[in-house]
Amino acid sequence: MDPNQLPFDADAMLSGLREWIECESPTYDPASVNRMMDIASRALIVAGARIERIAGRMGFGDCVRATFPHPSPHVPGILVMGHLDTVHPTGTLQRLPFRREGNKAWGPGIFDMKGGNFLALEAIRLLGRAGVTTNLPVTVLFTSDEEVGSPSTRDLIEAEASRHKYVLVPEPARADGGVVTGRYAIARFNMEATGVPSHAGARLAEGRSAIKEMARKIVEIEDMTTEDCTFSVGVIHGGQWVNCVTTTCVGEALSMAKRQEDLDRGVAAMLSLRASSNEIQFKVTRGVTRPVWEATAAGMALYEVARGIAAVLGYHINPQSSGGGSDGNFTGAMGVPTLDGLGVAGAGAHTLDEHILVDSLAYRGRLMAGVLAALV
Repeated sequence: MDPNQLPFDADAMLSGLREWIECESPTYDPASVNRMMDIASRALIVAGARIERIAGRMGFGDCVRATFPHPSPHVPGILVMGHLDTVHPTGTLQRLPFRREGNKAWGPGIFDMKGGNFLALEAIRLLGRAGVTTNLPVTVLFTSDEEVGSPSTRDLIEAEASRHKYVLVPEPARADGGVVTGRYAIARFNMEATGVPSHAGARLAEGRSAIKEMARKIVEIEDMTTEDCTFSVGVIHGGQWVNCVTTTCVGEALSMAKRQEDLDRGVAAMLSLRASSNEIQFKVTRGVTRPVWEATAAGMALYEVARGIAAVLGYHINPQSSGGGSDGNFTGAMGVPTLDGLGVAGAGAHTLDEHILVDSLAYRGRLMAGVLAALV
């Protein structure tokens, strides 16, 4: 099957994608995520899939599992896996509305990773319309909490991956157009500083500020960064009244390493942090962790299939390990051949400049279709 013959239409795809982008779906708003799952479910059903809705838990939204008709539905097949939650809070459309200028289109979640999910679905749909039966059955799993580390869906992801021969993840393409054959290990941490309250105007000296203690620890934590393991504090909440010395301040930190042993040392360093004096308290607890996913021979063989398809399409894709976790960390670490970064080209993920290159909907869609059809 020559993927060049499939009638991908980037303009038409962008028109369809607009509904997905204008349905804001921040992770912490399960009702909004579920509305996005409704839209995706309808598109999957129209494309010929049988849908299973999986109820959310831990305060997160639902997931959707879709299976497509196949002559051998019970053999281990191909899992196409993506998330429909985004980091953008409800209301971001006012500052980052869906719009197009030339070959660029903007919108919350368009790059990470609704555009990739949409092109994967279009690839499956066009293969079906062309009468192409893939060698292996195809399942799509759309999840709801990837942007916070997949705490409620990791077990679902790993269970589903264990029943498949390959995993394809349409997360954004790399800056050079390459794909991802490994990802760094990532750990999240919850922090809490507890101080001594007092009236900030009348009796300031009697208080011990939890905010001040957290500020000390932020500097200490970020100064632990090395080339082998990075540390960053991304969330801080503290205080309610400006005339009160703050009793409690909480925060979240992230650590990333290329090797699991480096992350393990980073985790130990974080968990060993202590308060700067006996008058206050500082506690670190470990949050969700993504294991390191290292390139394997089977994973690189999967990449070679994709590289060959890209060559037929007239371009080259480089393999690379990547910072920034994805659910591919879990499946790759399990040893299931996984290829990530198969989504759209663009830039600005997680920012108010998040955008895609419109023509990549078509040429990356052809890449996905070619890989789906070629795998055996």
